[in-house]
Amino acid sequence: MSDPISRFEEIVKRLKEKGYRLTPQRLAVAKILSMSDEHPGAEEIYRKVKGRFPSTSLATIYKTIHLLKEMGEVMELGFPNDTHRYDGARSHPHPHLICTKCRKIIDVDVPALSGVSEQLAQKTGYQVVHHRLDFFGLCPNCQRRKRRACLTDRKSL
Repeated sequence: MSDPISRFEEIVKRLKEKGYRLTPQRLAVAKILSMSDEHPGAEEIYRKVKGRFPSTSLATIYKTIHLLKEMGEVMELGFPNDTHRYDGARSHPHPHLICTKCRKIIDVDVPALSGVSEQLAQKTGYQVVHHRLDFFGLCPNCQRRKRRACLTDRKSL
């Protein structure tokens, strides 16, 4: 992940360049997204911002996330159950590891995948505008919990 402070400053700079107001709530959302490696959802961002700015509405959070997405500063990770998580620390397409049990998401670097979009575009003639690559499995914590549960089940037999 890039330096979170630099990433936050980059987002603020882009907002200024585009002429958007730098409201305290907008800055708080940008800060949470740029500094988080946990890929928060809108509700989680809302809880954090509301703690500092009680008059903040959930609509404000969604509008700010939408604005940052439109600017290319935030990547949205949508899932089949209609939940969305957001990555503002690394807004460019990159692989994620996602735990199927606890829903933890981590960024991963896979050097062998760099340039794949360009290669596909060249081979197929497509203009690749976006891509997403996710790997699903059990994180180490959920694996430990699963092993403990299996051991407990065996002891009760």
